Amino acid sequence: MTTPLFRQLLSDDQPRSRVLSSLLILIFLGLLTAPFITSGARPLNTAATICVYIILVASYDLLLGYTGIVSFAHTMFFGIGAYGVGLALASQNPSWSWIFVGVILALLLTLLLALLIGLFALRVRAIFYSMITLAVASSFAVLASQLSDFTGGEDGKTFRVPELLTPGFQLFESDVFGRTVDGKVITYYIVFFACLLLFLFLLRVVNSPFGRVLQAIRENEFRAEALGYRTVLYRVLANCLAALVAALAGALMALWLRYVGPKTMLGFEVMTDILLIVVIGGMGTLYGAVVGAALFIIAQNYLKNVMAQGSEALVDYPLLAQIFHPDRWMLWLGVLFILSVYFFPTGIVGKLRNNQKK
Repeated sequence: MTTPLFRQLLSDDQPRSRVLSSLLILIFLGLLTAPFITSGARPLNTAATICVYIILVASYDLLLGYTGIVSFAHTMFFGIGAYGVGLALASQNPSWSWIFVGVILALLLTLLLALLIGLFALRVRAIFYSMITLAVASSFAVLASQLSDFTGGEDGKTFRVPELLTPGFQLFESDVFGRTVDGKVITYYIVFFACLLLFLFLLRVVNSPFGRVLQAIRENEFRAEALGYRTVLYRVLANCLAALVAALAGALMALWLRYVGPKTMLGFEVMTDILLIVVIGGMGTLYGAVVGAALFIIAQNYLKNVMAQGSEALVDYPLLAQIFHPDRWMLWLGVLFILSVYFFPTGIVGKLRNNQKK
């Protein structure tokens, strides 16, 4: 049984599945202790990316899964948040005040664009809205690439961060659980706890009366409007809220990478990853973002290594060794996606919850 405080933190939206609860606890503990149970830069970078993508995907699911809005502009808002922090720190001495200024300016620009897109595009049919958002996002990516003097162009920009976040900074004289608590570890926990708070905030939103109206709009917009709800207003508000959270996720990603670039922050590949994670985890449930992001990012980072080991083990069987050659990791990632959709049509979280009901 869960305590009242725990239920309140989750906005009374409990996993409702023992397997799902165990999986979520495992992911949470893994991300919480990642700096101390792993070694090297790659595992920590994978954990930080999972944290950011959980928020990015959850904010997109607020649109797609809860409101029924298909948008391709989410990476644009993600990139705005990242460029806000990156350009502020790249042009000035690295300080917390400039991080704050960069985030605020990015959020203001995000809110303005989300309002404009929402007001002018959400009145049209779904397919036309999707095309409009795709055109706007593509134009923004091209603009970021062409303004090389300001944004760094295709190469992007690297920047310095406050001393507290630098690898040379050491919080304690001695190691903690065998790990030096340096600026990189501090940055990781800033990213982790910021993402945790944003996730709990989104849980509160989708389980509030506002979130219930969004679900009603998704199920039957005409009926929701007949009940007296101004559906366009709710859709615009959902679009703005999702965009603001995506911008914050972009700011955290830039702070972690200490780099901003059009391919990393604004590329359509990022949008594709978001869509894949939503489908794998399950639409209309924020826990799907947690499970989907963790599985997808881990597979994206380690599937190639696992296949390389498998290919070496199968050296006596040339055909199998070629099939599992690490250069074909994208093919097998696609196969895993197809299998997940076939066996989990409602996503992993949806499948686990349905099994629990039975």
